[in-house]
Amino acid sequence: MTYDLLTPTPEIRSAEAARLKAIYQAKKREDPSLTQEKLADACGWAGQSVVSQYMNGKIPLNISALYRLAAYLNFQIDEVSPRLAKLARMPVLGAPHDSFAPSIGEASNPQIGPELIPIEVWDDSTPLGSDEVELPFFKEVELSAGKGSEVMLETNGRKLRFGKRTLQRKQIDPASAGCVPVTGNSMEPVLPDGSTVGVDTAATQVQDGKMYAINHDGQLRVKLLYRMPGGGLRLRSYNSDEHPDERYDGDYVESHIQVIGKVFWYSVLL
Repeated sequence: MTYDLLTPTPEIRSAEAARLKAIYQAKKREDPSLTQEKLADACGWAGQSVVSQYMNGKIPLNISALYRLAAYLNFQIDEVSPRLAKLARMPVLGAPHDSFAPSIGEASNPQIGPELIPIEVWDDSTPLGSDEVELPFFKEVELSAGKGSEVMLETNGRKLRFGKRTLQRKQIDPASAGCVPVTGNSMEPVLPDGSTVGVDTAATQVQDGKMYAINHDGQLRVKLLYRMPGGGLRLRSYNSDEHPDERYDGDYVESHIQVIGKVFWYSVLL
């Protein structure tokens, strides 16, 4: 039953989008200054395209998005989605038996809780919004000539979408950014195996204690870096019990370690 509520049919998705658009248009007639951009800002989203995709049914509404929209546009969530209103009344997983998700009347409070952070659903067929960019992944590539491996950007592989304003707030140039998959347990518990980090390749000047992606003799690694005299580096892992600090002098660093860039974002899939 919960799965059915979370995954609406195309007909239900379309009907919810139409009801949401009708409410938005009615509010806009009352207040002509209302725009999708302003609504996106109020909801804490990257830009107007997120609102547009909800209103046109390109992505299905979720509880988080619906509560945020309801808080700003002042409607009850069952006016748009009886499906999610029903889901909101269900007990929260892992909570005590007498604990429930916020009631419909609580939609005026946009700060529902950390479990309701909006996650926008999209796939390769979803058009890239005007306020979005795609960042490619770095990967290790074995060289056919038998010279080991090297780290390079994927040009035809996986990509992640970011809002342009999200990157602008961090002063990140999209042309100088990429993503890195984290493998192994050396950065646990902060970065479990399978995590993804965003890397600013324009920031290669090491700041002590900051996290960087490095090319270590062809191996793609994510570590906390510390400067040492003579151009050396100390590499630190969060899981220091199994992965103690590594220290390399300046000559070794110059020949074997390349700082790809500073980590500015990470995502963890548990």
